Amino acid sequence: MAGRRCYGNVFMSGYDPGLFAQWAGGTWCPAPPARLAGVSTDTRTLRPGELFVALSGPNFDGHEFVEAAFDRQAAGAMVREGRLRPFGVERPLLVVADPLEALRGCAEGYRLQVDPDLIGITGSVGKTAVKEMVAGVLSMRLRTARSRGNWNNHIGVPLSLLAMPGDTQVGVFELATNHPGEIRALTELLRPDCGIVTNVGPAHLEFFGSLERIAQEKADLLRGLPPDGLAVLASDLPCFDVLAAAVPCRLVTVGERVEADYACEVNAEPDRRMRVRERATGCAADIRLGVPGRHNMRNALFAVALARVRDIAWDDIQAALERYLPLAMRWERHFLAGIEIVNDAYNANPMSMQAALDTFGEIPAPGRKWLVLGGMLELGPSEEAQHRSLGRAVAEGRCHRLVTVGARGKWIADGACRAHMAPDAVTHCAGNAEAVSLLRHEAAPGDAILLKASRGMRFEQILAGLKQAFEG
Repeated sequence: MAGRRCYGNVFMSGYDPGLFAQWAGGTWCPAPPARLAGVSTDTRTLRPGELFVALSGPNFDGHEFVEAAFDRQAAGAMVREGRLRPFGVERPLLVVADPLEALRGCAEGYRLQVDPDLIGITGSVGKTAVKEMVAGVLSMRLRTARSRGNWNNHIGVPLSLLAMPGDTQVGVFELATNHPGEIRALTELLRPDCGIVTNVGPAHLEFFGSLERIAQEKADLLRGLPPDGLAVLASDLPCFDVLAAAVPCRLVTVGERVEADYACEVNAEPDRRMRVRERATGCAADIRLGVPGRHNMRNALFAVALARVRDIAWDDIQAALERYLPLAMRWERHFLAGIEIVNDAYNANPMSMQAALDTFGEIPAPGRKWLVLGGMLELGPSEEAQHRSLGRAVAEGRCHRLVTVGARGKWIADGACRAHMAPDAVTHCAGNAEAVSLLRHEAAPGDAILLKASRGMRFEQILAGLKQAFEG
C-alpha cells in the first residue's frame, strides 16, 4: 500500500532501479540493488528496501544521514555528485546532480508511466478538506489516489505522485503556496487535467501583498490546464472574475447562487443537510455531511461537481460525503471530563478563523462556550488590523469566554473589548501553559472549547496539557 505513515516515506510495490535512475538522470555506483521497495526522505521512518533521498536545505543536509539509512537497511541512497564518500563503494548509491530535482524527475517519470487523470486543488482555505471529499467521492467508482495528509509543496507533491499505485485511474492532489511562483512550478510537475480553486483570501499576505496577487498565484493552476480539461470554481466568492479569466477550458461553477452549475441551499445546523441542484438536468438531491459547518457544505459542492461530471450517482455521492471525516487537527473532537474540546489548530487565517467561529457558534453545548485563539501568521503589514477585526467578530458572536494567547492574541483580546465584550469574559495568556492552567481550573463539565491558531502557535500543546490535567 502506498504512503501509509508519514511525510518522509512513500511505500509502493517497488521500482525497477534502472528505470528509476533514468527518471532521476543519475547513475548507480557501483551497481543498483535488485529492487527498490519505496522512497524515503526521513531516516526515522525509513523501512528496509527503500531508497533514501539525501535532500538538503538551509538548516539540514541529508547526506549526514546516509549511514543511518543504510543502518536501517535502505536498499540504496540518492546522493549528490561529489558526496560519495564516506559511504563506501560497496553501498548502492544513485549519484545525481541535485537530489531534489532528481526526485522531481522520478515523480514526472512515474506519473507518465501510470498515466491517470489528475486533479489539482489549491485555495486559501479548504484545500485538504476538498481534496479528501473529492477523493472519497471518486473512489466510489474509480481507483483513486490522493495527496497524503498535506503533502502539498515542492517535496510533498513529488512524494504523493510516487505514492500512486500503478493501477490508479484518477489522482487528487493538493497544491500549496506561500511565495509567488510556487503554484506554477507545482502545476508544471503535476500537469493536471482538472483544476479546483476553493477560494481566495488574505493568507500569506506578508509575501503576496494583496488579494489580487494571491488570486493570480492561484490562477496559475488554471492556466496550466489543457484545452480539453476542466476547471471548477465557486462563482459567488471574491476574485471569481480573475480566476475565470485564466481558464483555458471548460468551466463548471458551484455556489449558493441559483445560476451556478451546482447550487446549494444550506439548512441550519445541526441537521448538516444541503439541497444541491444540478442546473443542466434540473435534478436536485439532499446531501447530508458527516461534519458540521457551512464552509464544509460549500467544500462538498466541489466533490459533487467532480462526481457528477464523471456520472457518479447521487446515492454514491451521499454515501461518500456522509462518512467524510477531517484529518488530524482539523475540527478534531475530544471529550475530557465531560468537556468537549475541538482542536482546529492545524492552521489559521482570517477566512478559516471566521468559518471556525461560525461553526462553533452553531454546535450545541449545555454549558459555556470557550474560544481559545492565537495568532494568525504571515499576514504582513495588515496583521494587527486583521487580529483586531477577529476580536470584533468574536464580540458579535455566540461565545461566553474568550482566551487569547501570545502577542498577536493580545490584539484579538483588545478588538473584542473595544467591541464591548464584557471584560470579565476576556482573558489574555502569555503562552500555552498559562492557557492550560486557566482552562484546567475554570472549564466545567458541559462546556465546549475551540482551539484555533496558526500552526506555528503549537496549540497541540494546549490539548496535550488538558489531557494530562483531566486524565492524568
